[in-house]
Amino acid sequence: MPANTDLVLRPFEGLPSETDWVAFKELVPAGTGRARTTAEHGSRDVVVTTVLPEGWRALHRADGVVLLALQTLGAGSGDASRDAAAALLQALQVEPGTPVTAGTLVGPGPRLQDVLDLAVPFEAQVETSFAYWLDPAAERTPDLEKALEEADAGILPTERLVAAESAYWVRMGAKEFLRWVQPQDEQTVLDGLARLHARRESGFEGSKFIGYFRAAGLVVPVWELARGSEAEDVEAPFAAFGPRFAAALEDTAPLDANARRARAGLVARQVTLR
Repeated sequence: MPANTDLVLRPFEGLPSETDWVAFKELVPAGTGRARTTAEHGSRDVVVTTVLPEGWRALHRADGVVLLALQTLGAGSGDASRDAAAALLQALQVEPGTPVTAGTLVGPGPRLQDVLDLAVPFEAQVETSFAYWLDPAAERTPDLEKALEEADAGILPTERLVAAESAYWVRMGAKEFLRWVQPQDEQTVLDGLARLHARRESGFEGSKFIGYFRAAGLVVPVWELARGSEAEDVEAPFAAFGPRFAAALEDTAPLDANARRARAGLVARQVTLR
């Protein structure tokens, strides 16, 4: 049976905190979040993460902990949720100490929405080290420490703000940005941004709105921050911006001429930040 190739635009829709699942898949360099499988699949705790060593899709660690990586699923079924569920189920079946590497999907199968207990909240946590890859009781040899240090050196400084769900500060080279994953449909977000941009209110203190991109079916607006800004510097002005943004999203009146021009400009200037 051939693998399913139907593209699912919002693969994580229906999961608790869909926006953080998307952030882990597309934005966050190192992070962990807890999930649990349904009783049918053993009520097993799972550590959802961004990446694992050597591009592994999942890992059944020697101490029994199961880790699932979202950024190394590969191009499989066209549905990242289906691909992730396949890797997770395989990790649950292999012996402790075994990674899940490349796999082959053979037709339709369960998705994360079928495998995970959706009543369990997904609490995203940004990590500054990949030490969570390791069994805490494992011996830290010099070679292992060196490998971990080399991996950690590639982590872009990233923090999750408390002022809004799924808003992530990141430092890329000499610049800082804020990327905010939106749960609303694309048209609603773009209309809201257009209303604000037409009134020159799309930024907040110490920031400039520079565009947006799409990630796993969701819109992610991006602001460039004042040079040298730390995450804590952004919290207060971003919190003050939140109600203004929410009001723009809730406004269902037709866009006026200025807002329509602003919207056309937004569509033409999608950004890519990696």
